[in-house]
Amino acid sequence: MAERTVLVTGGTGGLGGAVTAAFLKAGWRVVVPQREGGGATAPAAGPVRVGRQLQLGASDAALRPEAVAADLLDPAGAARAVAVAAAEPAAPLRAVVNLVGGYASGGLVHETPIEEFDRMLRINLRPTYLVTQAALPHLVEAGGGAVVCVSARAALAPFSGAAGYATAKAAVLAFANAVAVEYRQRGVRCNTVLPSVIDTPANRAAQPDADHRRWVPPAEIAAVIRFLASDESAPTSGASIPVYGRA
Repeated sequence: MAERTVLVTGGTGGLGGAVTAAFLKAGWRVVVPQREGGGATAPAAGPVRVGRQLQLGASDAALRPEAVAADLLDPAGAARAVAVAAAEPAAPLRAVVNLVGGYASGGLVHETPIEEFDRMLRINLRPTYLVTQAALPHLVEAGGGAVVCVSARAALAPFSGAAGYATAKAAVLAFANAVAVEYRQRGVRCNTVLPSVIDTPANRAAQPDADHRRWVPPAEIAAVIRFLASDESAPTSGASIPVYGRA
């Protein structure tokens, strides 16, 4: 029986499947929110869903996360997902991994409608805030734990045509650093990983002519995230970890 629980938002995405598998293999109880009706919580390609479970591969047939129907853009939905994750006294909630987000490119700032800018903030920042907000009391009550957020290299090095995305990911980074400061005396750590381009099927389809060898595999990022959620990284909080691969 697992002795601790992690809540992985966006656990059905291209990165999320690898993160979920990493925690399951390490013996965690894993809870993965999905939109009501069975849809993923983030618009990204990922492992095949079978009913309300995730198919992680033949070698992981005995390893299954628990799914909970929840809209993480809604405060009540985020609270419901956290409540399910915190519902097992024998496996208290000890970590939250915020993977939900999205990317859209467009024109220059003067060409980008405010609605598109707002959408980037909404899908990248709002679920991270709501889930973390709901989970923090449980992490404190459990004696401490870890929050891991996903920003992007674009937060530090923006590129043309993605002002909304870069701003949203910078906001995620700032929020994570604020959580690290506010809760360090209560035993809760918060760190952020900053990917470049993740080697997912969706990204390969979008950029078929790119040098995919330079992209970072999801499993390598998942290993870093699992480490940041574990007791092995106990002294580390408020860190911004680049996971760029060779990109």
